[in-house]
Amino acid sequence: MALNLAAKLCVPTVSNTMETVLRHENEYKLQFGCHVVKPSLSSRRQIIVHTSASLFAVLTFNCSITPLPVWAESIDQKEEDQGVVGAIKSLFDPNETTKSGKVLPKAYLNSAREVVKTLRESLKEDPKDIVKFRRTADSAKESIRDYLSNWKGQEKVAREESYVELEKAIRSLASFYSKAGPSAPLPEDIKNEILNDLSTAEEFL
Repeated sequence: MALNLAAKLCVPTVSNTMETVLRHENEYKLQFGCHVVKPSLSSRRQIIVHTSASLFAVLTFNCSITPLPVWAESIDQKEEDQGVVGAIKSLFDPNETTKSGKVLPKAYLNSAREVVKTLRESLKEDPKDIVKFRRTADSAKESIRDYLSNWKGQEKVAREESYVELEKAIRSLASFYSKAGPSAPLPEDIKNEILNDLSTAEEFL
């Protein structure tokens, strides 16, 4: 009987102890599970909306400080100002850059170009149209006279290709008329030779 009584007393004690342990274990699992609960879909949406709103606010703030149209106007104005300044400098600059990249006196280039233009027109004019022929011939004579009076033998330009070619053209023309007379028709071979010299000179102007 003593053993039976002891067994009866021990069984509830052990049983109660196991229930207590299991209850604490379950409570611990529940508490631990609460700490690792994944965010719900609504929470994700709130985060995305909040982030998007913050980014939009930042972009709006930055863009409102310096609007894009103002930037464009500023750049256009700067380019326009630079163009005006460059035009003014070019206007008062006595020199000019040629097609070949050389820097020569602007007055020389203008005079040489005028010789090329007027002499070419005179050579291509029909001699049968006396009025036009004389007019273009007079323009050529005037431009050649002005060119030689200002630039003949000038060290600044005497070694330039354009100067050399123009000198050849003028010399060929003067040599022919000095021999054949001022009213003699210019032969085609001499005319073509002079036109070639003018084209070569133009490449360096």
